[in-house]
Amino acid sequence: MKITDVKLIYAKHYLFCHVYTDAGIIGLGEAGNWGYLDATAAAIQKFSSYLIGKDPFRIEDLNQNFYRSVYFRGSVIMSAISAIDIALWDIKGKALGVPVYELLGGKTREKIRVYASVMKKTNDLKVLADEYKALQDMGFNAAKIFVNGPQASANNGMDEFYSGRIEDELEKVRVIREAVGPHFDFVLEAHRGMTKPEAVAFGTEVAKYRPMVLEDPMTPDNINSMAEIARKIPVPIATGERFTNLREFEMLLRLDAAQYIRPDVCAVGGITTAKKICAVAEASDVLVIPHNPLGPVSTAACLQICASIPNLGIQELPGFCLNGAEDAMVKEPLHFKDGCLMIPEAPGIGVELADNVSELYPPKERGSNAAFRAFDGSVKDW
Repeated sequence: MKITDVKLIYAKHYLFCHVYTDAGIIGLGEAGNWGYLDATAAAIQKFSSYLIGKDPFRIEDLNQNFYRSVYFRGSVIMSAISAIDIALWDIKGKALGVPVYELLGGKTREKIRVYASVMKKTNDLKVLADEYKALQDMGFNAAKIFVNGPQASANNGMDEFYSGRIEDELEKVRVIREAVGPHFDFVLEAHRGMTKPEAVAFGTEVAKYRPMVLEDPMTPDNINSMAEIARKIPVPIATGERFTNLREFEMLLRLDAAQYIRPDVCAVGGITTAKKICAVAEASDVLVIPHNPLGPVSTAACLQICASIPNLGIQELPGFCLNGAEDAMVKEPLHFKDGCLMIPEAPGIGVELADNVSELYPPKERGSNAAFRAFDGSVKDW
């Protein structure tokens, strides 16, 4: 079997790719660099010329080739490698008639617990409480809570000052905990929006509400700073969604800078690299919460990994797809029940794009070149 073609598909703010073979088997992948899809598409197209005529079963060799062939790496290159890698695993699973998880060692569980990764940002505490109670009524037993500051500057910056900022975030968590009760886990999403002092103060005080995770309390660029926060607060830290290679995770784990890691299968090098990252984490007694801010292909690829690793924490389920909003994007949607996603049993990654996906979900790139600004006009990190 040989690769014959690679084609790109844009839909919504997602970039998918199909890898074709002379056996009639088509692999499906997704790229993770959602802010720069055109650049990622160009990288995939450049890689395509090398792929044509190659054996799609040589996944590790092809992954290593693209990673090492030119000295430029980074998010665009790694997202392109990821999309191709996922598609190659899809081809191999289909050719052998098994789900990808069988090729990764087989099942370690029967279903995958997920949390609702919702974009709920409001200062109205009553509305916030009602929204999380509604998620609980939908069957979720875990959800993300944004604690990354006010949506826009107000009150001459009062909402952004140290003490008031911490107090406001604590109040959100308190109100939601009272609404949903104790049997509901929180993923507190700081979205890299705190300073080191704020992260330490908030992480210390919020522990009384027993959050499962404090995610990215500050930017992960300086791993030593993340490790310092981890040492000083009682709430477990999760980070890694911005990382784009295996070695970043190894450095993070060596410094005990997180209790949960967040590899993005569509950004770190695909299923091949994500599986390695999970194994490194296992050796450090660290749990995995795969990052998944994308479409159904990303989710399906994540489920294959989650199904085959022993150290799963929980899986992110993006708010974009709640209430069936993206079900028509694929021929057979993934199934949610009682706080869990069912593991796809079809050969490959388990999903196929709808034939008219670009018409159903017209392309519209997510993100902007305009940064958020603080009350004094200074740039805030995204």
